[in-house]
Amino acid sequence: MEASLDKFELRREILRERSIMDAGERRESARRIRETLLDQPWVQMAGLVACYWSTGTEPSTEGLVFALWKHGATVILPVLREDNDLDWAVYDGPDTLAPGRHGIMEPVDTRRGVDTIRTAALVIVPALAVDPHSGVRLGRGGGSYDRALARVGPNVPTVALLHEGELRPGLPAEPHDRAVKYAALPSGIHVNRVKGLA
Repeated sequence: MEASLDKFELRREILRERSIMDAGERRESARRIRETLLDQPWVQMAGLVACYWSTGTEPSTEGLVFALWKHGATVILPVLREDNDLDWAVYDGPDTLAPGRHGIMEPVDTRRGVDTIRTAALVIVPALAVDPHSGVRLGRGGGSYDRALARVGPNVPTVALLHEGELRPGLPAEPHDRAVKYAALPSGIHVNRVKGLA
């Protein structure tokens, strides 16, 4: 229970910090994250990329998703199911999206099933913060991405996108929390010291 309360307070704090960033700062943050990621060989070589369509004050993924697609990757985006698990569908350009549950844009393509993420060569997920030592990520609390990350193979690069200042040592963790191998920030890629976590 204590970890859940700590997470609740951290979420409020980080969301408050994000809310006071101006639009120009957020755009520049997203641009630098996109360029840093696209420079990585393991991103350039990924044929199938699981990503997400950002919302609110998250680092924007609109340009990243488009660039990955234009560079020849097959990009799958999540479709939120009634049970809060994530189904997946193929992105085929900005005109192939429509608002889904909670107004988040989703592909209109055929749903491929929750296990589709198992075939991804690269997985990019949202986070409010990441512990730079354990790789544990702080999400929004629904558990959707922890379930998705549990299906990803141990050798697949998993990346959370963060604004500066969102690497947080000592993040509270619960048994269901899944770690990521990398955090991408405007200042560059941080490699997390993940110990056997996917």
